[in-house]
Amino acid sequence: MLSGGYGIYIIITLVFAGIGGLVSNRLKSKFRHYSQVPMTNRMSGAEVAERMLAHYGIRDVKVVAGEGMLTDHYNPSTKTVSLSPDVYEGRSVAAAAVASHECGHAVQHAEGYAWLQFRSKMVPVVQVASKFQSILLMLAVGGIAGGFGGQTLLLITIAVFGVTTLFSLLTLPVEFDASNRALAWLESSGTARGELHNGAKDALWWAAMTYVVAALSALAILFWLILRYMGRRD
Repeated sequence: MLSGGYGIYIIITLVFAGIGGLVSNRLKSKFRHYSQVPMTNRMSGAEVAERMLAHYGIRDVKVVAGEGMLTDHYNPSTKTVSLSPDVYEGRSVAAAAVASHECGHAVQHAEGYAWLQFRSKMVPVVQVASKFQSILLMLAVGGIAGGFGGQTLLLITIAVFGVTTLFSLLTLPVEFDASNRALAWLESSGTARGELHNGAKDALWWAAMTYVVAALSALAILFWLILRYMGRRD
């Protein structure tokens, strides 16, 4: 029989896993749809990326072809915009949206965008925290349910989980700003206007929602851990 507190944790996990799955499937559906909508200028994702970087005078960032699906990212340490094959070679609204979004991160880096800098400084700490987070959370949940561990274990778990939760929250303004930069450039440069621009906006909105769900899930679990800690103190 699960304790009340442990049962709440299971419910939180299942609810957000379900929401995350729905959002992820919706994003993939949107990407497939807009991958079938061609750009009127026939530019590939790689060409869109290079054009946007050139517009902002960024010449030390390379656009490279990556692997997999929806694996697109900007790496500030190597200054590379890595685009998945469908985006790199694609000549669709989806390819243009994703390529320009990743270049939005490159622009953030070049301009010293504060939220990106803060987030980047957290990466080493988050990498360490992520390695122990699952184990600590499992032990904390087991301690709550079985009476092993106590307040110290909970407090350590809260601290570690707090770091990764903060990272998830900091990701939100970084991602939304990159999308806003991408959409503004797509329109002002004439690369995508009207229905094409609306399609790019729709695709990027669903991409952003995956980060929102992840952040809300982390917040919910962190809040649950804090409540359990406060409850054990009484």
